[in-house]
Amino acid sequence: MSAAGPERPMPAPTVRMLLLLSIPALLIGVLSALSLWLLDEVADLLQKAVWTALPGAIGVDGASGWWIFLVLTVTGAAVGLVVWLLPGHAGPDSATTELVTTPLPPAVVPSLALAAVLGLAGGVSLGPENPIIAINASLLVALVLRLWKRVPAQLVLLMAASATIGAMFGTPVAAALVFTGIVAAAPGGGALWDRLFLPLVAAAAGSETMVLLSHPQFGVPLPAYTDVHWPDVISALVIATAAALLGVLGATAFPAVHRAFHSLRNPLLVSLAGGVVLGVLGVIGGPLTLFKGLEQMGELIHDRADYSAVQLVVIVVVKIAALLVAASAGFRGGRVFPAVFIGAAIGLLAAALVPGIPLAVAVAAGVLGMTVAVARDGWIAIFVALAVTQSVAVLPILCLAILPAWLVVTRSPQWLIRPRVSADGLTAPTLRPEA
Repeated sequence: MSAAGPERPMPAPTVRMLLLLSIPALLIGVLSALSLWLLDEVADLLQKAVWTALPGAIGVDGASGWWIFLVLTVTGAAVGLVVWLLPGHAGPDSATTELVTTPLPPAVVPSLALAAVLGLAGGVSLGPENPIIAINASLLVALVLRLWKRVPAQLVLLMAASATIGAMFGTPVAAALVFTGIVAAAPGGGALWDRLFLPLVAAAAGSETMVLLSHPQFGVPLPAYTDVHWPDVISALVIATAAALLGVLGATAFPAVHRAFHSLRNPLLVSLAGGVVLGVLGVIGGPLTLFKGLEQMGELIHDRADYSAVQLVVIVVVKIAALLVAASAGFRGGRVFPAVFIGAAIGLLAAALVPGIPLAVAVAAGVLGMTVAVARDGWIAIFVALAVTQSVAVLPILCLAILPAWLVVTRSPQWLIRPRVSADGLTAPTLRPEA
């Protein structure tokens, strides 16, 4: 993850500066949460209309294979039209962007928001994180610099991103973990917690606003896990490492899949082809393999007794393929939420193959391994795995399991297409992710 901004380093903040800047930080937190809530609400309304109300009105089954194929194909065409024709072209390809990056011009925001909503509602296997952080950063940098001209744009970017992450997870802790590395590496001196202070104010305001609006919930009901045993530690090490390896295999295939779709050149054809392939994958994997995966993860874990090991293998393979296609075919969205679903499914598969593994350990280790491979951030992987299982007893196991998983991913390809500059000076995606 990177945070671009002014080249000159920000000075170490004084106590007076921290107190004064807490006001815009609170405003940024509230507005970021409201923006995320609005995007989620619009996407949810459209999702219900497309997948429930419309098929009900015409007397068809919204979970049938042909309807899944139709909706995803139409979604691909719609996103392609937005990217091709609307002003701003929905911003840069999400395959080329990290979670936190340089703010976009505000004129790009409407088309980016529309493309993100269409993808979320249409069942595309991407989450809202990349687009909503880009939207909030772009709008809030422009707003705050108009109201408080002396606030550094880089600081506003950090606060907007931190607030959005806090709102998505319903707690500022996730933002603190994500931004620890960013602010610690920033030039200019000052204590780490001085630099974290304002992003945490924004994150706390964002998370509390989101909790009041929609009560976000990451955790899923799992059998209680209270006592750590050595076999559980070994199981977690194996599951996390295997999940990380699967994530690395996906990252290795990412540039080739991205190249294949973008060889069609026209954005409409790129996303339309992606929608067709996603439709086929949706028919194979069923409704559980659609959308960003958070609600579907809860359904899968709740109904785990209904799925055999073979069915879980199919779900894992289809969802990884769907994430690859969605991320490669011009759709706008993030890769972390689908990774969490895939990791949970890997954990369920491990528990089905070896019934003696506690379910909380298996699911947490699977989420940990896949998330660290996709997000390339150990802190956020540990946090998400802990948030999903809601078991403090799993935490020491996760702190051990992250070590081999990190060794697997640290020098491997990333889930990111690096941009390059062509001979005519235009930016184009490179087709080989850097290690």
